Amino acid sequence: MLRPVRSDLRTQPPGPGTPRGMRLPLVAAAVVAAGLTAACGPSTQPAGSAAPSTTSATPELSAASAAESATASPSASPTASASASVSASATPRPGSSPAKAGSAAATGTSAKPSRTSAAAQPAAVPGSGYDSSADAQKLIDAALRTAKSEGRMVLLDFGANWCGNCKAADKVFAQSQTAAILGNSYRMVKIDIGGNSSANSALLRKYSPSGGTYTMPVLVVVSPSGTVRTDTHVTGNPSLTPEGINSFLRQWAS
Repeated sequence: MLRPVRSDLRTQPPGPGTPRGMRLPLVAAAVVAAGLTAACGPSTQPAGSAAPSTTSATPELSAASAAESATASPSASPTASASASVSASATPRPGSSPAKAGSAAATGTSAKPSRTSAAAQPAAVPGSGYDSSADAQKLIDAALRTAKSEGRMVLLDFGANWCGNCKAADKVFAQSQTAAILGNSYRMVKIDIGGNSSANSALLRKYSPSGGTYTMPVLVVVSPSGTVRTDTHVTGNPSLTPEGINSFLRQWAS
């Protein structure tokens, strides 16, 4: 009689009085199902907002489910990843100035290269005396071209090697202050009219056409376009001293 009773008890389903330990597997299964539903289901939380203050009863399960979801779809949002990379690279580092943070490509501008004007370099000043063998016309043409690009004037000095006034003027031209004014503001050409050069005599009449008797040196200031600005054969020579010649050069330098 005892064995059949025990057999009936084994096959009988658990009733309400079943011990609590036997119901734990059912509770765990319910918790797992609820956790999966919360992790994979639609979210009502706005994008980018903070997580709610209330936490799930099974944080380990939720974190594992989130990691599993991220691993299951590695290419879910390539655009978002690229945008995040671009935003991170475009954001200036803390403490950097806006000018350093932006690049030339971003601003659409390019740094201009530094340029030194040719006029900033002093022009060479001819030495004393006059070269009777020089082609004065070529020298004048070259000086006019260079003066135009440099923004200078051209100073024509008509004289002769035997002229005492011309030698006095040469001594002043060689002084540092006068040479600096000449180098910064003029291209100087010396033309010999003390010999028998008809070409040089024609140049004198071209740039000083008033004629008559010429008192050397004849100083003529010409603009880069070839226009005569002043002619000492008409106005008279300045004092052949540093003060006189420097004042004359500064007056017609611009």
